Amino acid sequence: MHTRNLSAVLAVAGMAVLAGCGGASTAEPAPAGSGVRLLWMGDSIAGAQAPALEAAMKAGGAAFKDITSDGGGNVVSGGHEVTTMAAKDTWKALKENLASFRPTVVAYQVTTYDWGTAQQQLSAYRKLAKTVRDSGARLVLVSAPPYKIDAFYKPHERAIESAPAMAAKAAEAGQARYLDAAQLWGRDYAAGQAQRAKDGIHSCQQGSAAFAAWFGKQLGTLVAYTPAEPGAWATGAWTGDERFAKLGCG
Repeated sequence: MHTRNLSAVLAVAGMAVLAGCGGASTAEPAPAGSGVRLLWMGDSIAGAQAPALEAAMKAGGAAFKDITSDGGGNVVSGGHEVTTMAAKDTWKALKENLASFRPTVVAYQVTTYDWGTAQQQLSAYRKLAKTVRDSGARLVLVSAPPYKIDAFYKPHERAIESAPAMAAKAAEAGQARYLDAAQLWGRDYAAGQAQRAKDGIHSCQQGSAAFAAWFGKQLGTLVAYTPAEPGAWATGAWTGDERFAKLGCG
């Protein structure tokens, strides 16, 4: 996607900013002596959003680091061999980046691999909140966009459905902040096909730009951060990221 779709990206991103204005809370200052430093976590869905999110955050003067993972990125293990190994890698990467990158905000998008019981999910999200809080940063938990439950995900559909509610519960009493991305995406993956890759799971450039604009607006209600207007970043070099080519985005 290059010049032929630039106006569409700007239009979608602009609408996303407006869509996220409801329910905003009073902004709180970022930790003393530092600007906003965002550490972005999640699976390949979050990874497809990362190029746009990085462009938007940097345009707004924030530092950004992406530690998302293809086929993992989860913090919930659920006793499954695949997710247990992936979660171990995620926790290791988080520990290393809390020390080296020193984020002021850690944002975790609920992954497609957060398999397990509701209690296991809640325990993992609470552990994540405590780990981030103990580092001096604050945690933002955000739901994933709705996606196609294909044959791979079908056996884990119950866990996929319970994860957002458990993330929201973990954020209660100020332990973290929970953002419901349904404000942007709605709850039907098919309704957002213009912004999605052909797999019905990941976003293409337009969807990633829309998410980045929406997320930046939400972040501005939580910390002292003023998001850049989409016109400053939504048509940059990030649109040619190889992740989009692999997803078959135009």
